[in-house]
Amino acid sequence: MKNISFYTLGCKVNQYETNAMMQKFQEAGYQIVDINDNISDICVINTCTVTNMSDRKSRHMLRKIKEKNHNAIIIATGCYAQVAKKQLEEMPEVDIVIGNDEKNDIVYFLEEYMKKQQKIVEVQDISKQKEFIDMGQITYTEKTRAVIKVQDGCNQFCSYCLIPYARGRVRSRKPESILKEIKQIAQKGIQEIVITGIHIASYGRDFDNGYYLIDLLEEINKIDGIVRIRLGSLEPTIITEDFMKRLIKLDKICHHFHLSLQSGCDETLKRMNRKYTTSQFKEIVSRLRKYYNDVILTTDIIVGFPGETEEEFKQTYQFLKEIKFYKMHVFPYSPREGTRAAIMENQVDNKLKEHRSKELIEMSNQNQKKYNEQYVGEEVEVLFEENEDGYYKGHTQNYILVKYKTTDNLENKLKYVKVLESFIEYVEA
Repeated sequence: MKNISFYTLGCKVNQYETNAMMQKFQEAGYQIVDINDNISDICVINTCTVTNMSDRKSRHMLRKIKEKNHNAIIIATGCYAQVAKKQLEEMPEVDIVIGNDEKNDIVYFLEEYMKKQQKIVEVQDISKQKEFIDMGQITYTEKTRAVIKVQDGCNQFCSYCLIPYARGRVRSRKPESILKEIKQIAQKGIQEIVITGIHIASYGRDFDNGYYLIDLLEEINKIDGIVRIRLGSLEPTIITEDFMKRLIKLDKICHHFHLSLQSGCDETLKRMNRKYTTSQFKEIVSRLRKYYNDVILTTDIIVGFPGETEEEFKQTYQFLKEIKFYKMHVFPYSPREGTRAAIMENQVDNKLKEHRSKELIEMSNQNQKKYNEQYVGEEVEVLFEENEDGYYKGHTQNYILVKYKTTDNLENKLKYVKVLESFIEYVEA
């Protein structure tokens, strides 16, 4: 039996696909081991290319893992492999390079390599892929919640983003396959699922039967055993009045929404090729807060986008101050070769990007601290996930992290606890 280990960079879609590859190797008789144990015969690195830093991390991990597992076969897959196959082909540390749509056949490619002992590079043009490639019923997960991939690809073409080139166009998974997978996961005792994809708001747009994300969520909500349905990152424009009137009826939906904003300045949003204005976004936030009084909103912000003047940054700062997100994930703009933004005029100095990032991170920390303080003395329902140093950690339905000191085994259990103290990143009960 051969030992195989995995390292995943990037998003929850990659996490899901790593779980799928693990399951395929287990079914083929391989033993899954921890990559940090350095006993692997095969190492799979599921790469990311969302920023330049992601590219560097992907290359660094490939070298580092080979250094610690000298004799291991190294497989590079994922988004960086999809867009940079030539660079990976030239890396002596890498034995097999496969693209995103080739992940489904990873066991085959490994066994071909073991027969021939010749480098394999198999990356097809993903833009030609019209159908969702279903990896089967994936029930493997190392966590107490399961990530469910419902779609792939993106048609948005934001001016800073390579993901449409790494993932192709929107392709939705058939609802029958999704529902079957979730039912099997529920039978394993997992109570919370995370609906994910590259652009889940586009789910169903490639179908011709008028079946969209809200239709899918209504069916998932009926599945026995699942108590929480968490949504991955959403394009804000999906939050219409009609969408909310249907969503509010689904009792298992978590009241946490990650809305990808990117900037609080209309001129910057135009250059980014985002499909909404700040006034539209404000309406969407008001709508969510109208329907859910305990809603938590998180977001992504890019600072230092080409052409972002001091005045534009001030507009973003003021807009974010008004919205009061629970948490903001702040990224300094990173030029991506092959995107329109990379060749735009007035690129912003790195030190200025760093300064602006710090300002927004400070605001985010203050928001989170104030929000968490409101829960002191309150009882909250927590789905506990893991034990760490005598504390069980878990999340409330609206995604506040709770730490609770106990000797009881609370893994994968729902329990009401009283919040005693608050911190920036979590509360303690």
